Amino acid sequence: MRLLLDTCAFIWLASNPARVPASARTLFANCDEGVWLSALSAWEIAIKHKAGKLRLPGNLAPFAYVSEACRRHRIELLPLAAETSALLGKLPDVHRDPFDRMLVCQAIAGQMAILTPDPLIAQYPVLTRW
Repeated sequence: MRLLLDTCAFIWLASNPARVPASARTLFANCDEGVWLSALSAWEIAIKHKAGKLRLPGNLAPFAYVSEACRRHRIELLPLAAETSALLGKLPDVHRDPFDRMLVCQAIAGQMAILTPDPLIAQYPVLTRW
């Protein structure tokens, strides 16, 4: 299974793994087809950090935090392809968060499961795990 991390899942796995259920940590650690973090999640982290809504460990800058955590946990960064964004118009308006809707599009396009605690994401036609 190819696994795409929700932003909060990435932050918790990288900084506070005890917040993540054991089943999700096991899936993350044993994913044999790769784990990805969307470039959109990196953008979301930068926005929340700048707004003072997200404090990063060690007072790292957002890019340094994302880069270091991805390297340490062998997570690949997933760019957003323009054609993937076209899927957005086909999704029902279940979730108001544009980052989460685009993660759904990326997961559909890449045939990935999303590791997320968000019950709204599970209402989309995409495989979720937590």
